[in-house]
This record gives sequence, structure tokens and C-alpha cells, in this order.
Amino acid sequence: MSGNRWASVLTLSLLCCTSCGYHLAGKADLLPKSIHTIAIPAFANVTTRYQLADRLSAALTREFISRTRYQIVADPAKADATLNGTVVSYVSYPTVIDQATSRATGVQAIVVLQVTLRDRAGAVLYQRPNLEFRERYEISVDPRAYFEESEVAMERLSRDVARTVVSSVLENF
Repeated sequence: MSGNRWASVLTLSLLCCTSCGYHLAGKADLLPKSIHTIAIPAFANVTTRYQLADRLSAALTREFISRTRYQIVADPAKADATLNGTVVSYVSYPTVIDQATSRATGVQAIVVLQVTLRDRAGAVLYQRPNLEFRERYEISVDPRAYFEESEVAMERLSRDVARTVVSSVLENF
């Protein structure tokens, strides 16, 4: 019986030590090993949406700092790579209309971006010419209870952009 118990323990420990080859998403880092610093200048903005480009750059900086080993620097000349972006399009339209007042109570915002990560020599490490993100928000019907939800929605959208871009850069999607 002692031999069977020993065989069972050995088998169980071998099963625990082996793995099936899967890894957690978001843990890969497929950028060249020569990249240690990344500059993220303010995104360009060809739309009329105020401060969206600044929010995107700030959200990307926070996301890179919190999720990666890269140091974020302000000066592209001192960086091993530079992440540039442009807000190409911003569109918002009502999705829900209040029947009593004929005012919009729900809005859908769509933002299209161009994002490129280049190394110091100018080689493209990551590029997405048409990244599209959507965010919904509500508008109060009562003017006394009105709260400008669009700014909060753009903050949520910026965090979503940052998570998506950083994951894509690291995993080379």
C-alpha cells in the first residue's frame, strides 16, 4: 500500500509541475530589447473636440507606467521609441430621445485615431491607421439636475484607448 501511495504522490506532483503552455493575456512583450524609454507627446487633433488629444496622451502615459517596464520620458530625442497619435475624427449623435421634450437623453460618441510607435531610427514598431472607439453617455432631461456627462465619457474612452493600445503594442497585434 505504501508503494501505491508513493506513486500517487509522485504522479500528483508531476501533474502540478507541468503546464499546458498557456499564458496570461497582456503579459507578452514583443518590442525589441533595445527599447527602454518611450516618449508620448501630445496627440494631434484635427477635430473640434476640446482636450481629447491631451486626455489620450495622459491616459497612455499612465497605462504604460502602470503596466510595463518602460520609462516614459517627455523628450522624444531622449527616447528609444516615440508613440505618436492623431485624433482623426470625433462624431457624436443622439441614440435616445425624450418623447416629452424632444431632447436627446442618450448619446453615442465615436472617435477614430491614428497611432504609430517608431524606434529612434524611424522604423515602425506598431501602427494602426484607423483605431475606432465608441462610448455612450446620458444627458439629464431636467435642466436643474444637468451634469455634463460627455467629459466623463471622454475620460472613460481615453482609458479604454490606453488599455487597448498598450496591450496591442506589447503583444504586437
